[in-house]
Amino acid sequence: MNLKKVRFQNREGHELAGRLELPIDSQPHNFALFAHCFTCTKNLTAVRNISTALVSRGFGVLRFDFTGLGESEGEFSETNFSGNVEDLIDAAEFLSNSYKSPSLLIGHSLGGAAAIFAAANIESVTAIATIGAPSEPIHVKKQLTGKLSEIENHGQATVDLGGREFTVRQQFLDDLEDKKLLTSIKSLRKALLFLHSPQDAIVGIRNAEELYLNAHHPKSFISLDGADHLLSEKKDSLYAGDVIASWAKRYVLIPQVPLLDTDHQVVAGLDVGEGFTTSMKVGRHYMTADEPVSAGGNDFGPSPYELVSAGLASCTAMTLQMYAKRKSWPLEHVKVHTSYGKNHAEDCKNCESGQAKIDTFQRTVELKGPLSPEQRNRLLEIANKCPVHRTLHSEIRIITELVE
Repeated sequence: MNLKKVRFQNREGHELAGRLELPIDSQPHNFALFAHCFTCTKNLTAVRNISTALVSRGFGVLRFDFTGLGESEGEFSETNFSGNVEDLIDAAEFLSNSYKSPSLLIGHSLGGAAAIFAAANIESVTAIATIGAPSEPIHVKKQLTGKLSEIENHGQATVDLGGREFTVRQQFLDDLEDKKLLTSIKSLRKALLFLHSPQDAIVGIRNAEELYLNAHHPKSFISLDGADHLLSEKKDSLYAGDVIASWAKRYVLIPQVPLLDTDHQVVAGLDVGEGFTTSMKVGRHYMTADEPVSAGGNDFGPSPYELVSAGLASCTAMTLQMYAKRKSWPLEHVKVHTSYGKNHAEDCKNCESGQAKIDTFQRTVELKGPLSPEQRNRLLEIANKCPVHRTLHSEIRIITELVE
């Protein structure tokens, strides 16, 4: 996973801190925006696990701290639910300007309610997934029991939430009272997925039922049976992430990978604008080749010379094990390290001039097992006779033709 620290300004001028997670082996096919739960942060374990699951399915994910929380600027006491919704819209604009507009919104608990409100104002979003979301934002008042009268009488109160103290003002509650989620969801015409645990002791399962009944199709519900409200168990948050990724692919546009077919053993395809990132079908297996970032690539796959080195290493390991088995020698494990000693880009620059340097493969072999010195020396000789080694040492002809 490729993790980047990002910062962006919201409409109030506060700098919000986020983490942008990207697939390690490809460009994201879509971007998702994550809204964390009430008084939580972007670094909640469940948020990170869900993001990881989405990234493994090709999504890019931006998770960030709402104003006044985590590493973001601003005072929590001066924020409200409407501000969270605006932060989401501003985060979507940041993605649109810097990367690509988000198509998927994910919200946890009160963040789920914020995601539904924000989705109506983010045109690019086609799918929204909520986790343990309340059917009305005012549900948060239940977490402030014992402090409500103090807030009403004095305009504010210090509240302990999850072991941390927050100042909650009357304007925060007034804003929650004004936000009617069930009314808003009735006018929303985007795909919705509600994930909720029947055992959720913070936001009861009936909230998911109310949201589902008031939403338009396409809508879906998934029971997170056995999970708590914060998805504290890793298996629960990873499951939620996998489900969201699978579901969302029905409602977001995923570019089709060009079909690779050939009568040869290998076919490689490269579109204009893809740099060096090359799709390949090797036998029945699909792979990606690329160049390192230092050579102008994305490093989404091995370079051409690394692939050649891989062929030499794997062939050497196979040959040594095959020979040892035939001789009944106690070779338990073989490890072959290879590297190529000449820069690929420099080679191409000189390939027409005849000034290219000598190709050099450095190979190191590790043999594990109670082998005698004679056996080890013989296996070293065999390593130099593996088929790929002999091919690289022999005269090679490459016949090239153009076809329509």
